[in-house]
Formats: sequence, C-alpha cells, structure tokens
Amino acid sequence: MSNTGHSQELGEFSRLFREEGIDRVEDRLVVLTAFLSTEEHVGAAALTRMLNDAGHPFEPEFVRETLRLLCRYGFAHRHHFEGGKSVYEHRHLGHHHDHLICARCGSIKEFYDESLERLQARIAEAHGFRVLQHRMELYGLCEACLALRVVLSPLALAKPGETVIIQELQGGVEARKRLLSMGLRIGDRLEVLVNTGDGRVVAAADGKRYALGRGLAEKILVAPPNG
Repeated sequence: MSNTGHSQELGEFSRLFREEGIDRVEDRLVVLTAFLSTEEHVGAAALTRMLNDAGHPFEPEFVRETLRLLCRYGFAHRHHFEGGKSVYEHRHLGHHHDHLICARCGSIKEFYDESLERLQARIAEAHGFRVLQHRMELYGLCEACLALRVVLSPLALAKPGETVIIQELQGGVEARKRLLSMGLRIGDRLEVLVNTGDGRVVAAADGKRYALGRGLAEKILVAPPNG
C-alpha cells in the first residue's frame, strides 16, 4: 500500500478510536505505524520486538490488545494457521488473497488467482449458495524447503501429509533387524500420518500403519518421491 493509503488508515484509526473513547490513542497510533511498516504476517511478540528496537518499550499485553482492536475495527486480519501461532496482516480494503503456508519453516506467501475465484463462484452458484466470505490455505513445502528435502533426512523430521521414500536404514544390527521385521524396506513409499515432533511417528505403507518410536524414526532416512 502507498504512503498515501497508510496516511488515510492512520487518520481513520485516530478518528474511530477517539470517537469510541479508546485510551492511549497516540501510543496505539505508534503500534499501527509499526504494523503498517511491514507487509509480512507478524505476531504480537515480533511486533513488540520491532517497537522496542525502535525505542518504544510498550508492554507485550498492550501490543496484543492493540492488535485485537485493529482486527475489531477492520484494520487487520488475525490468522491462526495450522501448527503455528496467531499472526496478523493488513486488511486492505477491496483486496482479497489466499495463502500458501510452508509446513516446515512456517513461511507464508500470498497469492490471488482470478480464474480460481471465478471457479469458486460458479461452484457456489451451482449449489444455490451465496458466498459471504472465504479463505484458502494450502499447506506444503516452500521452494527453499523443497530443495532441502532432496538431501536425505530422518523420517522423524517429516511432516504429517508428506509422502516419502525410504532410502536407507541406519543404526545397529538390532535396529535394522527390527525395522525389517516390521516389514519396512528400502524403496517403500510412506505417507506420514502423525508426527507431533516429540513423540512417536505414525506412517502408512501399502495400506498398513506403522507406529514408530522417536529413536527408530530417526534411523530411517527418507527423501521425497522425486528426490
């Protein structure tokens, strides 16, 4: 958004908040100015650090409260993407976009596709449905993380929803024997069903589920299907 657009938002913010009798309007204007200075999806903690670095030592709760007010009065959107903390983005009037979320690094990329919007409208119309609002969140791996996946990594690091190919079984003789006795072989294609990051990993191959302890999952080296 242009500086002119930001100035308009700051003016509207000041007017609305004063009319509503909200306290510390000038301090909240400082928070909004910092928020508008980045086009990234930002969390309350990150915004608090930005403000502190700029010489505005606001309390974290004050920043969080101001972000909630920004959402309440239509200046921001709050998102809680799967597996992450709440983040906020500008609410540009008359503008809509969807999101690509990397399940590994957490990066968020905005996109807009006119043909996709028209398709959604046609689907809704075919079902006699009136769309009031919608959002699309696509989860996967960003370009950078996908490139890293070419290198072998332990199954313990795979994310739910990923499909991987077993490339190598590590560990001692007993560990490899146990994996082989379970029916897991090099070349098997696994769909990762559950991985909390600190417990067991559940994966499926050929219609069978395998529950693996953390230690065992770290001994199975995998790569993406096209790796």
